[in-house]
Amino acid sequence: MFDDCIIMAGGRGTRLWPASNARRPKQFLPVSTDSGGGTFFSSALERALALTAGSGGPPGRVIIMAGKNHVPHIISACAAFDPGDRGRMLLMVEPEAKNTAPAVACGALYAGLDPEGSQSRDRAIMVLTSDHIIEPLETFLRDAAAAAALAREGKLAVFGIVPGRPETGYGYIEAGEALAGGDGGVFAAASFREKPGRAQAEEYLASGRFYWNAGMFAFSRSFLMEEFRRLAPRVLSPFEQLEAPGPAACRLEQGLRILDNWQGFAEAYRETQAISFDYAIAEKCRAVALVRARFSWTDVGSWDEYVKLLKDTDSEVYRTGTRNCFVDSDIPVALCAVEDLIVTIRSGRDGSPPLALIARKGETQHVREILEQIKSKGRIELL
Repeated sequence: MFDDCIIMAGGRGTRLWPASNARRPKQFLPVSTDSGGGTFFSSALERALALTAGSGGPPGRVIIMAGKNHVPHIISACAAFDPGDRGRMLLMVEPEAKNTAPAVACGALYAGLDPEGSQSRDRAIMVLTSDHIIEPLETFLRDAAAAAALAREGKLAVFGIVPGRPETGYGYIEAGEALAGGDGGVFAAASFREKPGRAQAEEYLASGRFYWNAGMFAFSRSFLMEEFRRLAPRVLSPFEQLEAPGPAACRLEQGLRILDNWQGFAEAYRETQAISFDYAIAEKCRAVALVRARFSWTDVGSWDEYVKLLKDTDSEVYRTGTRNCFVDSDIPVALCAVEDLIVTIRSGRDGSPPLALIARKGETQHVREILEQIKSKGRIELL
């Protein structure tokens, strides 16, 4: 289906603070789904391996883009897969956070290099998020097949989620005319819209033309390189100056190849433009097709949503007179005569600052206000 899959595994996922923080972002938190346990990230790995399984040909590669703080979590997650699957994975360690456009550009550029450094044939590539719940896998793969066909036709394929409510926290994609293929679920993308206000979101929902932007997309490598050169040369050009990485650029840890010594890579990252892929490419791209998703997609953007996905935790909790409370803590917690609370405590035993969050269920969207207060006091180490 796809020759390569790029997983975006950076980011801090602050909406699930303090469990999600700079040392252990949301994508590495545990989650229980219909298909079993694991983490958000390990589920993304399973999707990527299925997308690149290579029916009728050799299996493809899974390129993981992440920062230095994420490396131990990624090594641990990848170690759970069998050696054959692990052999298809490559972790590219970003020297610094520069948003999603540089990560996609760098991953796609690398995908075109074979071990000898020559340009391979054109490749179909899928970019996946690492912090969403997507089920069932079979349905996702059917929709991804439609995206793969569009990518090979020279289009940027994006996924639109049918909105179930007037959500103000997501970006939207407006569907234009229907396109051939995809069982009637493929459209030209008429426009991309930023997170709307409540009234605008209600209009989007009522119109039936707008979809939530799932943040995943597919393309052919040659098409994307042309679009980067045309629309965002400041992003791509520093990476195009790099020579193909030699054997010394990679190291092997627990069977995972880690690319963290590519000559000139850190300098290229310093020079590249910090910008999101949507702003740099998707919103201006000359040929964008929207695939209406038939799979279930959950962003898990608050503790209220996350709690619903956690069947249990390993927390040691003592209760009396309590009702409908959830606890996620690495130290013992006692609750007396309280109800409808979410309690999250991190003791700091991993070297990070000790932190605690106590919120009433249904009100956890206010976590973002707490984070703004922390930033305003200059306590960035707490994030």
